[in-house]
Amino acid sequence: MTALSWTDERIEELKQLWGEGLSAQDIGKKLGVTKNAVIGKAHRLGLPPRPSPIRRARPATATKARRKTSPTSVGLRATGHTCVWPIGDPAEDDFRFCDAPSMPHKPYCQKHYDLAYIQPRPRSARAS
Repeated sequence: MTALSWTDERIEELKQLWGEGLSAQDIGKKLGVTKNAVIGKAHRLGLPPRPSPIRRARPATATKARRKTSPTSVGLRATGHTCVWPIGDPAEDDFRFCDAPSMPHKPYCQKHYDLAYIQPRPRSARAS
């Protein structure tokens, strides 16, 4: 891809393609620029952000059903007394949290706390 200046015509084309919902990669191919150039220009122009292509859309009924059966609030338990270590893919129906009793004032159980945090070595064991 070649470097180019963003002319008024190219900016208008970017806005139109963005509004049509084309991906940044597809817009870049049409304009002869990289995906990152498109994303950067769209950001500077204040165009609305796009949903992540990594996240898969899930049917609304599955989302509502999960909310009824799983007391989650932005990934954390409302009670704060159970481990919130994620298990599985959040986009799949079998996604869940560990739910073991959490350590006092910590979000995880002992097992997941040990995985999440690295204990500092004593100063005497550190290399100078």
